[in-house]
Amino acid sequence: MAGLEASIDKMRSERVADAAIETFRHYYERLQGGDLGALAEADIEPIEDLPDADELPEDEGGVSEALDAAVVLKLNGGLGTSMGLDGPKSLLEVKQGRTFLDIIVQQVLALRGRYDARLPLVLMNSFSTREPTLAALARHPEIAADVPLDFVQNKIPKLGVDGLQPASWPANPDLEWAPPGHGDLYPAMVGSGMLDTLLENGYRYAFVSNSDNLGAVLEPRILAWFAREEIPFLMEAADRTDADRKGGHLAGMPGGGLVLRESAQTPDADMDAFQDVRRHRYFNTNTLWVNLEALADALDERGGILPLPMIANRKTVDPSDKSSPEVIQIETAMGAAIGVFEGARALRVPRSRFAPVKTTNDLLSVRSDAYVLTEEAHVALAPPRDGSPPLVELDSSFYKLLPAFEARFPLGAPSLLECERLSVTGDVLFGRDVVVRGSADVRQEGEGQLRVPDGSVLEG
Repeated sequence: MAGLEASIDKMRSERVADAAIETFRHYYERLQGGDLGALAEADIEPIEDLPDADELPEDEGGVSEALDAAVVLKLNGGLGTSMGLDGPKSLLEVKQGRTFLDIIVQQVLALRGRYDARLPLVLMNSFSTREPTLAALARHPEIAADVPLDFVQNKIPKLGVDGLQPASWPANPDLEWAPPGHGDLYPAMVGSGMLDTLLENGYRYAFVSNSDNLGAVLEPRILAWFAREEIPFLMEAADRTDADRKGGHLAGMPGGGLVLRESAQTPDADMDAFQDVRRHRYFNTNTLWVNLEALADALDERGGILPLPMIANRKTVDPSDKSSPEVIQIETAMGAAIGVFEGARALRVPRSRFAPVKTTNDLLSVRSDAYVLTEEAHVALAPPRDGSPPLVELDSSFYKLLPAFEARFPLGAPSLLECERLSVTGDVLFGRDVVVRGSADVRQEGEGQLRVPDGSVLEG
């Protein structure tokens, strides 16, 4: 156990919370015992049907009471490095001059006003996002509530594959650490004192989602049903398409109950079944509803640890240097708690509740007129569209990183209201008031940059 003790000493030297250390100990011992978190196809069952959010009662009776006991909890630890950002992704401008964070604040304030509810906004920040995010929130003093605005996620050591010793990388010691996945939500709430604070102030329900998912807005009808049915834990799930086949899916256990399976937990022999979207029909949107009293009880029953399925991710200590030493990062998924709570359920939701902005392709679509910002700050598809967003495919060589992307759309996004698909290959600069209709392929195959003139209409 020398590797475990060395890891714990390292965590204590960084003042990592005791709850996180004990959770790490739990997973380290499982890893050392040979548990790699695998979940074979033979051990699960497909799910045929789920209750549908569109069929929940329209009656809003009990909503105001439930909303006054609810909190909006957003995961806000990401830096947006995949788009070339070096600050919190939630501070990226996405619509009409507003950032993700601005929009989230407006959504919460709109619900407070409509139902005269307390409804705090609480962020789970990382050490990297906390300071700039709180500075941005200072511009919204009206969002203050009777609980703190945030708590900070934990960090754990990366482990060498040989001997499971904590990794050492003197060239950049920060790379010796890893986030423990969003399953860290639960120990971070405990270790920070946030869970106790929420309960002491009379909050019972948490609506949890990623800050970059513009579709994840607290829906009063779902909250009223969740509270009325006294569900301990609820996952919002959506229909899988071929585009979702590599992402995690929901499944049933032979003895009853639900489980979330990620690709990293799937044996190679079962990968075809994992990616079969007709067999495994629902994916986890990573939008959850948690009964905080049930969470506290589950933690008390298990000595402060929520035993989630483990994901042992193999990477290199320096992700940008594939020749650097191989390490294991222990991770968990917060949605995997669906397998821990007796009586946990899943709810089928429309695809509109899953609208993450992960790439500049997504960003261009959202910034365009294909989406509108409603009075209650919901980012929704513009009414003429049939429910599906335009498919945008920008050449990653020129558009992947935000500075390069914005330099090629200096006068704003083109109109995508009537666009089905926009594909851009090569270095293309878009002028003002460009309109895209139907499907359009724009190609610059020679040297230099192609300019799309102001007022151009692109189709075909």
